[in-house]
Amino acid sequence: MTQQVTDEAVGPAPDGEGYQRGLGSRQIQMIAIGGAIGTGLFLGAGTAISKAGPSLVLSYAVAGVVIFVIMRALGELLTYRPVSGSFAEYAREFLGPFAGFATGWTYWLFWVVTGMAETTAAAVYVRFWAPGVPQWATALVFLLVLYAANLISVKVFGEIEFWFSMVKVTAILGMILIGVGVLTLGFSDAGDTASVTHLWQDGGFFPKGVGATVMTLQIVMFAYVGVELVGVTAGESEDPEKTLPRAINTLPLRIALFYVGALVVILSLVPWSEFQPGVSPFVAAFGKIGIPAAAGIVNFVVLTAALSSCNSGMYSTGRMLRDLALRGQAPGRLTGLNARRTPAAAITVSCLLMGAGVVLNYCVPERAFQYITSVATVCGLWTWGAILASQIRYRAAWTSGRLPAPTFRAPGGNWSRALALAFLVLVAVLIGVDPDTRISLYVLPGWALFLVVGYAVLRRRDPAALDADLRPEEGV
Repeated sequence: MTQQVTDEAVGPAPDGEGYQRGLGSRQIQMIAIGGAIGTGLFLGAGTAISKAGPSLVLSYAVAGVVIFVIMRALGELLTYRPVSGSFAEYAREFLGPFAGFATGWTYWLFWVVTGMAETTAAAVYVRFWAPGVPQWATALVFLLVLYAANLISVKVFGEIEFWFSMVKVTAILGMILIGVGVLTLGFSDAGDTASVTHLWQDGGFFPKGVGATVMTLQIVMFAYVGVELVGVTAGESEDPEKTLPRAINTLPLRIALFYVGALVVILSLVPWSEFQPGVSPFVAAFGKIGIPAAAGIVNFVVLTAALSSCNSGMYSTGRMLRDLALRGQAPGRLTGLNARRTPAAAITVSCLLMGAGVVLNYCVPERAFQYITSVATVCGLWTWGAILASQIRYRAAWTSGRLPAPTFRAPGGNWSRALALAFLVLVAVLIGVDPDTRISLYVLPGWALFLVVGYAVLRRRDPAALDADLRPEEGV
């Protein structure tokens, strides 16, 4: 049972939200890195390669530039006012009460759906060793284990994510080094055929045309979901003014290495035409190399990546749902913290809804991942758009002297944020064009109706809960 805690019970909480700032620089850095390495790369890239070939590398590079623009905009907002539930807070302050309400609930849905995707992916990876185990059963076990882990203190969460991310980073660096060794020294079963010429042979760099490459942007953008998670950790970071900008500034290097670099190596080892949708290209490539147990090791790593992302999702949904409750925009019982200052009630509700992913794995196991990721991507687009729009309004406010200037400024003028917003709109259009992902557009009208009706009811019953000037700590 969730209980409201006192400072004497677990030590002082340095902010009004009730959380402990227990995430240090080491943990924030690795959480940021881990957010850039997930299922979208390890599993989703297989489908994208089959659709676009080597030109997928270009899609990841272009999308990576847009993500960096978004994250620098977020960094400017975070140094202005670092709070848990930051995206909704900034949308509420700079775009209005409905934007804040919609962003908070949509980001919560975003991670609930992403949690479904990650448990689905983890269940797919387990089939590598145990093909006879039902996919839904494995997804359920993972969901329950991670739920239990998220009821522990934020320090433990940070430490778990640190080691999850360490496994992913070490493994990808190792895979890149092995791949470079195969390409330069010619060892392994693939040594005679591995070559960088695979990037432009076998139909050229755009074997299925530029249009097919553009269509992969929706898959690529899902691979980047989670990079904004550092914004949710702001309320529990020991020194957010220093650790968050540092984590954001290293993003280009992470994208260049873990996405572009890794894909260049993989596509050089094996011709793009040999990769299959729904199969991790990393597992397939290292299975062909013939290194003993390599495919099994890589599969373990991608399993770790999926569980890491799901773990982060539970962390994020719990904080965002509690932030909504603190404002009176969700049931008041969800404001409770347990004895370790974790939002146990909010995490429990989020986890129960993530269980819908288990049902999908039971009903349509072969399409579950694609259905879920398309909905998650649309929710992510809204969140990223809200970040960009909020930063544009904030910059106008501090340049006119109405608000203090940030200590960490996003480079470029508003034109860079405008281009990034246009890119997000393009991705949304592509989702509607592609028949395989169009299902998300069938879900969103229902979600939009929920937001409009919920906002109208709340506005009538408790107008103060929608006050754009209200701070969460005022209600705690």
